[in-house]
Amino acid sequence: MKISQMIAQELGVKEWQTEAAIGLIDTGNTIPFIARYRKPVTGELNDEQLRTLDERLKYLRNLEEKKKMVIASIEEQGKITPDLLRKIEDAATIVAVDDIYRPYRPKRKTRATEAKAKGLEPLAMIFMLQKSRKTPETEAEAFVNVQKGVHDADEAIQGAKDIIAETVSDNAEYRNAIRNTVMKHGVICSKAKDEKIKSPYENYYDYQESVKKIPSHRILAINRGEKEKILKVTVEMPDENIVRVLENAVLLGNSSFRQLLCEAVEDGYFRLMRPAIEREVRNSLTERAEDGAIHVFSKNLKQLLMQPPVAGRVVLGWDPAFRTGCKLAVVDETGKVLDTTVIYPTAPQNRVEESKKTVHQLVAKYGITLISLGNGTASRESEAVIAEIIKECPTKLEYVIVNEAGASVYSASKQASDEFPNFDVGQRSAASMARRLQDPLSELVKIEPKALGVGQYQHDMNQKKLESELFDVVEDCVNSVGVDLNTASAALLCYVSGINKTLAENIVSYREENGMFTSRKELRQVAKLGPKAFEQCAGFLRIRNGGEALDSTGVHPESYAPAKKLLKKYGFSEKDIVANKIRFSLSKEDERQIADEIGTDTITLRDIMGDLEKPARDPRDEMPKPVLKSTVLDFDDLKEGMELQGTVRNVIDFGAFVDIGVHYDGLVHISEMSGRFIKHPLEVVSVGDIVNVRVLSVDREKKRIQLTMKCQSF
Repeated sequence: MKISQMIAQELGVKEWQTEAAIGLIDTGNTIPFIARYRKPVTGELNDEQLRTLDERLKYLRNLEEKKKMVIASIEEQGKITPDLLRKIEDAATIVAVDDIYRPYRPKRKTRATEAKAKGLEPLAMIFMLQKSRKTPETEAEAFVNVQKGVHDADEAIQGAKDIIAETVSDNAEYRNAIRNTVMKHGVICSKAKDEKIKSPYENYYDYQESVKKIPSHRILAINRGEKEKILKVTVEMPDENIVRVLENAVLLGNSSFRQLLCEAVEDGYFRLMRPAIEREVRNSLTERAEDGAIHVFSKNLKQLLMQPPVAGRVVLGWDPAFRTGCKLAVVDETGKVLDTTVIYPTAPQNRVEESKKTVHQLVAKYGITLISLGNGTASRESEAVIAEIIKECPTKLEYVIVNEAGASVYSASKQASDEFPNFDVGQRSAASMARRLQDPLSELVKIEPKALGVGQYQHDMNQKKLESELFDVVEDCVNSVGVDLNTASAALLCYVSGINKTLAENIVSYREENGMFTSRKELRQVAKLGPKAFEQCAGFLRIRNGGEALDSTGVHPESYAPAKKLLKKYGFSEKDIVANKIRFSLSKEDERQIADEIGTDTITLRDIMGDLEKPARDPRDEMPKPVLKSTVLDFDDLKEGMELQGTVRNVIDFGAFVDIGVHYDGLVHISEMSGRFIKHPLEVVSVGDIVNVRVLSVDREKKRIQLTMKCQSF
């Protein structure tokens, strides 16, 4: 079966669609570009389908390369047969190919290879064929050879048994059957190396769970406990049953070799096969858990990045602290930093009145209407001061607590230093607090995704795979929103389709040297930005108030001609695009006729109409808005039964953490999310969602809050 056919079956689409997508990928087109501007070619495959296709394409091509390498190696040994060739070609996974190749793979020195070097392989074959009526000792006498190191019949028998043990261990069918058995009936066991040690892994000090049922978060927790040398982890297997099945597979009757064959099989299983299968099962579980964790991380990251911007507000960014004081940054509606200062309303200085006076002056001077407070150290104390400021303020003033995860990483980065060369890390962090509220996507892309605090066990998984998946998420978010070419940072631009880090820096340099871009065509003058890069990026870059109205829309330059014909046909001008006055109403029959008339296809026509009707369309507008507050709730105010509104900060396998405005996030366990059974919290909530909750319990000593979403009065 061809790769395109296999992927088509897996995705549930037509083979011509996968062939078209593969062709586009192979010619250097990015997934966002294909998903947005090559819909007619792929039959409207979406970005999620295309990501899956791309991942499977890479895997299946690696599998084909692996098969070629294995076949060539076995042919070189002169051991290839039609049956073996068929098995390799039919193998559906790299693991299956490795199993088949195992007996032919060049080995390091083993007991079996030593025995073969002593000429004992024919003796092993005699024992395995079980046709001889002689005793093992009699057969072995013929292979005694002092010069080769076989001094007596017992040594010959032992060498033959070593060869048989390795032969059984290398059998692909046996290994696959045992692996499947362990995945169905195996048990993961963890024990404490020292039960007296206090650690976060105490739940796993004497723990057992079925391999088949253990959830991803417990696998990752156990792995971490093992890595930190707190836990010892093993896999219990039905050893007796497995050995019995292997013996039945090897034994052909009641020959005189029965006893030694059973001993060889048992040795092959316990010494060679079992440790390898245990490693493979653990690796398989870990890979499954990592994939699950990466999937959850990706969903959380997407929701975080796609939070709607709070536009049109002058914001005061507030980075809280104790000893060093709270850093403030005033940021205007465009994200420009107007002023910075430091106040000391918290311990040990406690200069509350002086700090309040400073903030009131800033509010009056710059027209601040919103305070963006980081949720780090001294956040609660700062919030109490902010609540007093709001009560005293003659104008409307609100505040939002923002997650400051990653702010310290950004503040100390070269990028922050380049952006704010005259600011210290605290001032940069305060500016980031304000900007991540004004435009979360533009600000958060400056921070490594792993530092944004929306994952689980992210430091324990395959970092290369995690980084690749998260890059894809950020890329999809950036391109779905679009980027203002004249204001975007290099950090944001490098996620645009077709633009790498070098091109992003070149675009910023060109802008600094030549002023604002006036048209998309001007991009062609940027160093190293060739025709292919222009094709990939142009549709995702926006230019406001330029010489070409279509440059402010999602219409790709390659479709400008049909777009202008469409406008002319219905009596619209390009000024109507800016004024948002364009509306179309076409039937499917009209669409086909108009598409032919203006020289495009119906799919592209629908996209053009959508872009012209909503030139400033932003998918983030459909996301829940942040909760703006003017009063403060303290941890000590919490009581069981209290019903509140909160913001989902993180979603994990067993629940979600919800910010209810008391500095400590509350946990909604998966069992408290819905009246119906759900497999994963993502079925119900996403990062950034505004949810209604009721307090179930408050542990004031451990600062833990248990919440439920099963609220009656909301």
